[in-house]
Amino acid sequence: MAVYRDAKCKLCRREGAKLFLKGEKCYMEKCPFNKRPVAPGQHGAARKKVSEYGLQLREKQKTKRIYGVQEGQFRHYYEVADRMKGITGENMLSLLERRLDNVIYRMGVGASRTQARQLVNHAHFTVNGRTVNVPSYRVKAGDVIAVKENRRNNKFFEQIKTMKVANMPKWLEFDPEKLEGKVLALPTREDVDSQIAEHMIVELYSK
Repeated sequence: MAVYRDAKCKLCRREGAKLFLKGEKCYMEKCPFNKRPVAPGQHGAARKKVSEYGLQLREKQKTKRIYGVQEGQFRHYYEVADRMKGITGENMLSLLERRLDNVIYRMGVGASRTQARQLVNHAHFTVNGRTVNVPSYRVKAGDVIAVKENRRNNKFFEQIKTMKVANMPKWLEFDPEKLEGKVLALPTREDVDSQIAEHMIVELYSK
């Protein structure tokens, strides 16, 4: 699988929006996007006329980068969403939100989706009592997600126990003291906090 190893702040500059890929740094004044909110490269600041296809492509790339998935995975989410009942774009975002790494991030355990993905890869969590180390694991309503018993004394998780949960999505709950959370319901379009024009992605893939 291809792995992006360049500076992640360049991705925000390329998409012309904060993607919040670096956790707390994205909220600080020293965030590179605040200093230079233009595309990277020699001609990044030049004004360019973008076609309809170009706008659709950028929206797709932005969404892929927000959730940290590759093209093949992203296309698969679209195809699954297209077969589901309802609006394809909203179904696709719901599927992306239900990824285990995203759920860990949204519960506030990971400072960024990248950190949450690493925690899942290192098998720190269980889903309904079973160890899961696959970031793309798709949670369901009623699933209980918890830090494994033998990892709870880890310094990182000791700090989590004292944190205050803020801006918790209504479809999730998390108890910092117990290091345990639950999926209360499936996420809807209004639960997605990122500025995404999903209809443009659907139009791109529908061509």
